[in-house]
Order: sequence, then C-alpha cells, then structure tokens
Amino acid sequence: MLILAIDTSAAQCAACIFDAHSMRETGRAVLDLGKGHAEHLMAVIDNALSEAKTSYTALGRIAVSVGPGSFTGVRVGVSTARGLALALGISAVGISTLEAVAAETRETAGRNAVLAAFESVEGALQAALYGPSGEPIVPPAIISLEAALQLAEAHRPFLTGTAAKRIAENCDFPLFIGSERNTADIALYARLAATKGDGEEKPKPLYLREPDAKPQAGFVLPRA
Repeated sequence: MLILAIDTSAAQCAACIFDAHSMRETGRAVLDLGKGHAEHLMAVIDNALSEAKTSYTALGRIAVSVGPGSFTGVRVGVSTARGLALALGISAVGISTLEAVAAETRETAGRNAVLAAFESVEGALQAALYGPSGEPIVPPAIISLEAALQLAEAHRPFLTGTAAKRIAENCDFPLFIGSERNTADIALYARLAATKGDGEEKPKPLYLREPDAKPQAGFVLPRA
C-alpha cells in the first residue's frame, strides 16, 4: 500500500510517498514557506508523486498532521487530505505533531517514555506524554511548566519539542533532549500511519488553544 503523507502544520509544506510494505519512502517534496501553504500544497504533492513515479490512483491511504500547530496550516492540510480521500475512495489518518516528534525522538534515542512539549501562550505548554512503545500516557493538552516538571519527575522521559530545553533547565536531574522542532520529518508521519488501522473518524484539526486572531466586535454585523 502506498501512503501519501502531508504536513502543513508548521513553516514547511511537505509531502511524501511511502510504501507501507517495504516501509520505504519513494518520493518527497518539501518547501520552507512560513505562509502560503494553500497556494503550494497541491504542487508539492504532485512533485512527490512524480519523484515516486506513481499517481493518485495508486494511493491506498493518506496521512496528515493535525496539529497542534499553525491554525491556518493545519486547516489546509486536513481539508486537503479529507478531500483527496473522498475523491479517491481511500482512508485518511490524522497524526498529531506531538505524537510525531515523540516518535522521531524515540527512533533516534531508543525506547523510552517521551514528553513532547511545544511553547504556547503566557508560559503554558502544549504537551503530551508517550510510553516506550508510543502509547499515550497523557493525551495532548495545555499544561503548565509545573505540571510538565511533575511528569518529568514521575517518568524521567526523553524530552522533545520547542519547550524541551526550558523543561530540562528547570529540572533538578538530567534529561535527554531530542529534537527541539515543532514538527517531524514528513516520512515519520507516513511511518506512523502505516502502523494504524483505518479509523472511521475523519481527521480533524487538533487545536489546544484559541486562535490569536479574533473578529473585532465593532465590525460584527447584527443577525437579521
């Protein structure tokens, strides 16, 4: 089965084609955009398919990063994945960015509990704790630094994500720090999707905090 993986949750607009039988990536395309994912994503997917010498009709599953991450970027990726899955009659699987960065650190550093944490607003963290086999111990949530330190004390995990260094600096004991990025390599999303079944629930954005941009009350039109 060929898997198309899509990640637009952060600055990169990335896609890859992954053979789930051989567990090997066959094509990829990555643009470092910052913004403008919607305008470039379909071309990025086409380039990944071209490098893999395959087509949409050969795909058996789509994997997509569902966040937490950029509000607009996550929406672009999830809506594209759901639209393609519907058009092609195949399944789409959502992968959390926290799960992905935790798995990437575990692949690099070895089997261990991993605390994945991203910086959020007002000193809070977007975090999740995963066990040595990737099983969720604490699901994705907004937590305080103090709560993260309590998890670190109890589980002595590897740390990963943009808040990893801040957690380590506030611990009284040493902890291994893996990646400090806010997303994982695109092939990691495909590898995770290859291990999951076809869920009935369609991918949906994982938003742990409110968006920064909100409508101005003075410009809201009254309802008729």
